[in-house]
Order: sequence, then C-alpha cells, then structure tokens
Amino acid sequence: MKTRNKITSYILLSILCLSAFSCKKDFNEVNTDPIGQSTTTAGQLLAPSLVNVLSTNMVRNRNFNNELMQVTVDISDAEGKVFRYDVRRNWADYTWNNWYLELTNLRDIYTIADRPESLNASYKGISLISQAWVFQLLTDVYGDIPYTEANKGKEGLIEPAFDKQKDIYLDLFSKLEEANKLLTTGTAISANADPVYQGDINKWRRFGNSLYLRLLLRVSGKAEVSAQAIAKIKEIADTNKANYPIMENNTHTAKILWNGTNSSTAVYSSPFMINVRAVDFRTPAITDFFLRNLGAWADPRINPQLGKNNVSRFGIAPGPDGYVGVPSGYDAGNSIKKQSYFYSDATNAPYTLQTDRYTGIIMNCAEVDFILAEAAAKGWINGTGEAYYLKGIADAINYWMPERFTSGSSPEVINYVNDADIQWNNTLPLENQVRNSSSKMQLIQIQKYYALFLVDFQQWFEYRRTKHPFLQVGTGLANGGQMPARLNYPLVTQSTNPTSYRNAVAAQGADDINTLVWWQKP
Repeated sequence: MKTRNKITSYILLSILCLSAFSCKKDFNEVNTDPIGQSTTTAGQLLAPSLVNVLSTNMVRNRNFNNELMQVTVDISDAEGKVFRYDVRRNWADYTWNNWYLELTNLRDIYTIADRPESLNASYKGISLISQAWVFQLLTDVYGDIPYTEANKGKEGLIEPAFDKQKDIYLDLFSKLEEANKLLTTGTAISANADPVYQGDINKWRRFGNSLYLRLLLRVSGKAEVSAQAIAKIKEIADTNKANYPIMENNTHTAKILWNGTNSSTAVYSSPFMINVRAVDFRTPAITDFFLRNLGAWADPRINPQLGKNNVSRFGIAPGPDGYVGVPSGYDAGNSIKKQSYFYSDATNAPYTLQTDRYTGIIMNCAEVDFILAEAAAKGWINGTGEAYYLKGIADAINYWMPERFTSGSSPEVINYVNDADIQWNNTLPLENQVRNSSSKMQLIQIQKYYALFLVDFQQWFEYRRTKHPFLQVGTGLANGGQMPARLNYPLVTQSTNPTSYRNAVAAQGADDINTLVWWQKP
C-alpha cells in the first residue's frame, strides 16, 4: 500500500511540474477567454444599467410606494405592513444596494466616452442624466448620502463621506446643465444600445431638461435656493425655451417598452413578469381612495369597455361588489373583504399591468405639464396654469389610451373635466391645507398623483413636498399616523462605514423614518 501511495504521489508531482512549466510558457494565451471580453464600451453598459435601475424602481413602486400612497392594500393584520406606516428597517437595503451598484456602471459610461479613442459627447450627456436620475432617487429616499466619494472603491475609497442633500442637488443641477450642452452636438449613438429612445439624442436632451424641472421644483421651497430655482424654471419654461427643450408630448416620455417575457431569449423583460408570480401580483386590493376618484370622474382609464377583453387600460379587475376599493389604514381585527385588484392573466387580458409594454416609466410628459401648471399658478412663468393643467390631464390619459384626446384644449377634454367636475378655477386660492378643501394645488396634485402612477417613488416624494393630495387617514395607522419622511440607512452601511454614518446622523438627525430630509425642513 505504501509503495502504491509513493507511485501515485510521484505521478501527481510530475503532472504538477509539467503543468507549471506549461503555464509559464504560454500563460496569457492559454488563460485568455476566447468568448468573453476584458474591456467594454459605453453602449454595452447603458441598457443593462437602465433596465436594472428601472426594474428596482418598479418592484418598490409596487410593494412600497403604492402601499404608502393608497394605491393598494396588502390586506393582513400582521405587523410590518407598509400601508399602516409600519416600515421596518430592512426595507432600506434593496434600493440602496441596487442603485449604487448601477451608478458604478453609469459613471463608467462617462469615463469610457471621455477617452480619446472612444470620445462621444452623447454618451457622456446620457451618463450625466442617468446619474442625476438615480442620485435624485437616492437622496430623496434617504437624505444625505455618499455622493462625491461614492462608487470609488477601485480607487481605494471604501468608506465614502456622506454629502449634504443641498450640495447634492446643486451638483445635480450642474450635471444636467453639462448634459444639455453635450447633447446639443447630437453625436450619434447606437439605437440598439439605447432601450429608452433608440438613439434619439434630441429626446434624451428633452428628458434631461424635464428632469431638471422636477429637481428645481422640489427644492423651490427652500429659502436658500428658492430664488435660484425659480429663476431657472422661468428660463427653461419661458425666456430661453429654445436652449432647453423639454417633453411636449408622449413621444418624449422616458420609458422602456418591455418586449420580452420570462424566457431566456427576452431582450427587455418586465420585472412584473420575472420577479412577481401572477397570484402575488393579484394579491393586493386596490384602495377606495384610488378607485373612488376615478369612478367619480368616469375616468376612461378604468372603463373596462374601453380596454380589451373587458379589462380596463389600468388593468383593474372587479371585486365581488364590482369596481370597489378597500379602505387603507384600517384597524387590525376588522374583517376587510378584498375587492378590485390589478389583473395579471396574460392569456385573457393583453391590456393589463402584468403584460402592458407601457409600465416601464422613467418620467412622463404629464408630470412636466403639472410642474408647469404649478409654476404658472405661483406666478413664476407666464399663464394661469389652466392650459398646462388641461394638457396634463390629456397627456396622462393619452399615455394609456393613445389619442383619446387630440389636445389639452380639445372639446373632448373640456367635456371630460366639466362632467367630472374638476375644472380649473382661477378664483381658488393657491393653497389650502384644510382637508378636503379646494385649491389650485389640490387640483394640480390630485391629477399629478394619477399621472405618476407606476413612476418609482414620485407620488411619495410629491406628497412629502406638498401634503397633497388629501389621503384618507385610517384609524389603524402606526407611526402616530405620520407619513414616513424617508427610509433609514441600511444596516450594512452602519457596520462597513461607521464614521461616515455617525457624521451623517449627527448632521441630518436621527436615523429613522420621521427625520425630515433637507428640502422638507422649514
């Protein structure tokens, strides 16, 4: 037995020696992957990054934003239900991790497109817009965040400092200014690399400037930047429109049209198809708040006869009592019967949320209309706000039902708002925070709420900024009935970046869901 073991050892040793000699002789040739690549291009990074960010947004829109903002109710008496404002700390991890992961790729796009051998101004501009989009989400969800030193692990920066939200916003403005200039040149990019606009640089420029308006409006209430923000809104919308093109119709809407399924051959597959089982998609009930307004307005988006296979364009299926919602924030222990829900059967309902190609919204034209309506109502730009308000209603409905209305001033729109009793009234006060009272802000924001359906966390952000629309206040709410103002920082950040974490908490306030972010503070 010992002799056999010695022979075996000698054989193995000989093989190892020969292998070592061979590796030294032609190591690089043998160990080069003949299929993979050691380098990449800006175009190869763009689509996967945008799809992954958007997928993250859609997942959290469905199970977090919609629960907070009374679109759906995941009916249960269990603890940790978001619709009751019982937000646990583990909700913070998913978006933080996914957004920062893709920001590395989005920044690399700029770096690659800035090299002499691959110089491309358009990819640089698109990178800046995409970064601004994701960093806006991060800072509006968490407040102060790693920004200047973020995504620099390759450079040895593994404990990045947290930047103040004000400084982040000011730098995002600079990024969007640079992007607007870079995209003016119109350098061609590959249509196949661009899942949003298929290589249309002019539309990317419109998206960047529209995003700029969103950010400017969000901080316009802060005294230290208000004058700057309002002046820039006026420049973009009024005095220098030619140099700042924005979204004007639904062909300019930033979206990814899902063209795949859950098969391995899919190009762009909706996360609703990949990550959510049909039965889980149908589980949450739609709220009374969401349905009652649409029903009172006889809104065509929930009319099953105007959809397909008797399912509305919003993909709503009737409950036992018809198109009826359930109350949000109800007391635990009450027997709540599930009513209407979002349909998901791809076989029977081609026009549903589960299968509709149009659910991948990054930013839509209707949001821009309502931004301008608010700016006009506040006297920052020309007009009263009425024309923008009507256009916003038309664009929001037309997105789901193309050419339902020919324009914001068409007789069909006028008839719709008159019948729905949601006409613009210029004699109303700009603001009135008395619940269920009328004001221009309530008119604008209730319509904007529906225009922002499926758009990441924007309903939540806008509610935090304006306290509109007036949501129903259930008696079963946790957190003292107070809408969460942010998400806490992920636990992994506390352990891996403790010094920067402690500094951020000292500057911003306690790391909990009720600490206001900078633009929310008086």
